[in-house]
Amino acid sequence: MRFSEYVIGQRYETTSLALSKSDIIEFATNYDPQYMHLDEEKAKQGRFGSLIASGMQTMNISFKLWIEVGVYGEHVVAGTGMNNIQFLKPVFPDDELHVIAEVIGLTPRRKGNGIVTVLLSTFNQKNQKVFQAELSALIDN
Repeated sequence: MRFSEYVIGQRYETTSLALSKSDIIEFATNYDPQYMHLDEEKAKQGRFGSLIASGMQTMNISFKLWIEVGVYGEHVVAGTGMNNIQFLKPVFPDDELHVIAEVIGLTPRRKGNGIVTVLLSTFNQKNQKVFQAELSALIDN
């Protein structure tokens, strides 16, 4: 979409993505090698009683699902920021995540371009919100 086509309050819902134990371990091995993501036995004795996904993995999945909706299309120039990042609940193996994105900000720039800010809210299969962040991107007109 072009910048001029966005409207505050527009909402988009993504498809779902299931996260396996091996997905969690593979991501953590490469990017967040902490015991709660890698060591099943130690994680069982921890606060959550199980392996959990890295918050960074949850954030990346949320971004992936939002981008796959295709709203930005060819008009996206670049991401400009991510604010108010919140990891609200742990994500466990076999959780299925989906995102609701709502346009919450429009900031016009020169030449008709502008910054579009969306609130990404990620939910598990129980409809519990597990992640939330404001994502901004420069969009052409």
